[in-house]
Amino acid sequence: MTGDIASNLVAGADRFLLREIDKAFERPVKAGDRERLAHILGVRDARVPFDGLEFVATTAQSSLVGRNVHAVRWPAFGDVHGEGLLFMPDGKPVLNVIAIPDADQTPEQFTFAARLAASGCRVVVPVLIDRRLEKRNNRSTVSSREFLYRSAFELGRHLIGYEVQKVLAVVDWFAKQNDAKIVVAGYGEGGMLALYAAALDTRIDTALVSGYFDDRRNLWQEPIDRNVFGLLNHFRDADLAAMIAPRTLIVEASPGPELTLEAKGGAPGRLVSPKLEDVKKEIARAPVPIELVLNDDEALKKLVGAASPPRPAIATGPQQRQTRQFQEIDRHNQWLLRESEYVRAQFMKKLDTSSLEKYQKSVERYRDHFYNEVIGKFDQPLLPANPRTRLWKETDKWTAYEVVLDVFPDVIAYGILLLPKDIKPGDKRPVVVCQHGLEGRPSDVIGGHRAYQSFAAVLAERGFITFAPQNLYIFGDRFRTLQRKANPLGKTLFSIIVPQHQQITDWLATLPAVDPQRIAFYGLSYGGKTAMRVPPLVCNYCLSICSGDFNEWVAKNASTRLPFSYVWTGEYEIFEFDLGSTFNYAEMAALIAPRPFMVERGHFDGCGSDEAIAYEFAKVRHLYQAKLGIGDRCEIEWFVGGHIINGKGAYDFLHQHLRWPKP
Repeated sequence: MTGDIASNLVAGADRFLLREIDKAFERPVKAGDRERLAHILGVRDARVPFDGLEFVATTAQSSLVGRNVHAVRWPAFGDVHGEGLLFMPDGKPVLNVIAIPDADQTPEQFTFAARLAASGCRVVVPVLIDRRLEKRNNRSTVSSREFLYRSAFELGRHLIGYEVQKVLAVVDWFAKQNDAKIVVAGYGEGGMLALYAAALDTRIDTALVSGYFDDRRNLWQEPIDRNVFGLLNHFRDADLAAMIAPRTLIVEASPGPELTLEAKGGAPGRLVSPKLEDVKKEIARAPVPIELVLNDDEALKKLVGAASPPRPAIATGPQQRQTRQFQEIDRHNQWLLRESEYVRAQFMKKLDTSSLEKYQKSVERYRDHFYNEVIGKFDQPLLPANPRTRLWKETDKWTAYEVVLDVFPDVIAYGILLLPKDIKPGDKRPVVVCQHGLEGRPSDVIGGHRAYQSFAAVLAERGFITFAPQNLYIFGDRFRTLQRKANPLGKTLFSIIVPQHQQITDWLATLPAVDPQRIAFYGLSYGGKTAMRVPPLVCNYCLSICSGDFNEWVAKNASTRLPFSYVWTGEYEIFEFDLGSTFNYAEMAALIAPRPFMVERGHFDGCGSDEAIAYEFAKVRHLYQAKLGIGDRCEIEWFVGGHIINGKGAYDFLHQHLRWPKP
């Protein structure tokens, strides 16, 4: 092979994922499962019933902002409200309409709503969270929508779902009035919400989608707050249209909002207007009739029989309204975070700890859920490994070889194998797979990078065979956009990393000097992240050591209070859907049990706090020692140091559990 093998590995994974996206568009279109759609959109919280909209007024400001136009709000879910404008007709409404602007339009700027009101409709116009870019906590510059999306996604919710809930709360109110048909009409982001809301709620008689309906093949390039886990498997726009039928769907193929979000810590993204030919192709895919219009006048004629003249925009509403909406959702996310521990306990209640045998049987359903619903599993067999090797380096203690294995079409596994020179014929040695962290390379764990303390080489000098794999998390946006491409398929980076490690360990087990029963995993930082996700699913690993990563992981990803939370940083790919309801690190460790498990924690490692890590590890210790009676298989080493391989207690742990004598 020529060139940078790590770069080739990432490029191959990219081609594989793009091909998988294309495959998702080969399946026939059909109406999807509403319950599943609600789940992935995060439409889960019970809506708050109410009898009427509240006028937003103070002693200094009336709710009346125009003729028959009021500033209003209404309860949606939890302590979260919808807020916006209410246009009241003079008499009985022709239609009850929720008119949803784009995220960067205020309700006052959405003149289509005023035209509907002039035609005799009762119209509610909700405000959406805008796309304003802001430096968060003096760190990364992230849009308001992405900032709220990050926490929500980790907790099994979604900004899209929250805003759909605000729309459906108005549908609840309209249904009580029972005096006209219910319509949702939206532009841009509002068009997206109108499409989802109508697919979910059959009380909506008509949906008008403007500047949004399209082929979602490039969803991964859109702003990340549109990222919905598993969307393309069942819910392309044509599938959503099939869910709306036999009710009316009108698609307005007008220019949509266009923008480019540069990566300044947030995810890069862009919006382009749907091309008319692409809109027509997506409409043609749908097995149901869809009415196509080209502008607002045609849309109004479809809805109310005539096009009213354009109306001037109302004076823009107060910025405090946007702030209130933002803060309410943030508070709801943080409430969900506080509750998540109890949700996970309920989720794990079918784990039987009465004996090791019953435990190992009962844990399999959770292992399957973790793989299929959290990590995401590609339902295809591994290719023959077809190993290729070449000499990389030689010392007086070991010989190192580069190794490349085939995994899936275009997907390879790559790493460096270190063989101690004192292996004799017939020897069966234990193996330690030594995993680098973010932006790392296999050579980093062998020598040249202080954080790793050359642990792959040191362990080889202690008599272990070691293998240092190249993981996908390298080259910045190149690997982060792999996560963006995987997520709409219900997959993640680890949907590729897990099969890579399965192939690596299967191949290692064939080597004459390897004992297949003694293959261990040891990783630092992102390698520690791998230590929590790969060994639960690759049972060839007989133990796992997580260094510089073990954490109260859900809080680290979802908290807007913790200074070391990922909500403030540039790792926009780090968030995993619905971990809050399923698997924090204690629950992932439960998938490793009863195999030995260890944590290496430096007191001054900024990835977390001692208190949070001790709290999460205590749950693991309780499982191993108190419930399963195997406390000798579970350890944590605290040391005075930072984000680094300590290589003391962990080495002892390896010698003990891999049954290899200390030098």
